Amino acid sequence: MIKSMTGYGRGEACAEGRRFTVELKSVNNRYCEVILRQPRSLSQFEDKIKRLIQNKVTRGRLDGYITIEETAEVTPTVKVDKALALTYYKSMEELMADLAISDKISIKDIIALPNVITLEQTEEDIEAWYPAIQQATEQALDDLIAMRENEGQRLKADILQRAEVIRGLMLGQVSERAPLVVQEYREKLTQRLAEWLENGAIDENRLAAEVAIFADRADISEELVRLNSHLAQLEQILAEGGAVGRKLDFLVQEMNREVNTIGSKANDLIITNAVVNAKSELEKIREQVQNIE
Repeated sequence: MIKSMTGYGRGEACAEGRRFTVELKSVNNRYCEVILRQPRSLSQFEDKIKRLIQNKVTRGRLDGYITIEETAEVTPTVKVDKALALTYYKSMEELMADLAISDKISIKDIIALPNVITLEQTEEDIEAWYPAIQQATEQALDDLIAMRENEGQRLKADILQRAEVIRGLMLGQVSERAPLVVQEYREKLTQRLAEWLENGAIDENRLAAEVAIFADRADISEELVRLNSHLAQLEQILAEGGAVGRKLDFLVQEMNREVNTIGSKANDLIITNAVVNAKSELEKIREQVQNIE
């Protein structure tokens, strides 16, 4: 199937009390370039995620955005340093004895001292996050590819329609007009020679030779045959689908070359107008092809 290089996809998955969201945006590019923006904690997965994307996308610049949202409370661990608390207690007792203070030491006094009670975050297994990240990425990729395929079908229909216009212009109007150009040239040349010679006799052999030279120079039959072949190839490539953007780009260049040659050979207003219109359609096809994967 023909795919555009423009698209957007989004995916979500949850694991370990977190929601992972992946967004992918793609635009035209000669090669496949993947740029990821993610929290530093996910840096270890960057190469894996890029390979996941590149396995399904062959061309285009893809910008990926990965975000993490906590969906459950993370309860920290309370750690009590009993040895430190006992040291504080004994030191406080000694100090009170030395100062002859007869006050009582409460538990509140002890736990308020530095580092007696500390909160520790539970060490997390970040590797356990990857299956959810992979799931969200694959979902975003599926959405992205579906959009690229839909856009690709629109591009395909537009290109085929324009190719049919070119076929009508070049293999219809131009092909029918070409033989008449030589005939009209013979008539104009005969009239001109007659005016020059007035009532003198026209050398039929010389006239035939001049017409033959003109006919050879103005012969566009080979160019029309090649153009017809290129149009058939264009339809075949679009029917086969896949990553055919570069192939189509080359083919459009070849078609443009044939049309230009026909325009340079044809010494005729009708053919020239048809060539101008065909080139306009080819330029629009070229613009569309630039967006095909």
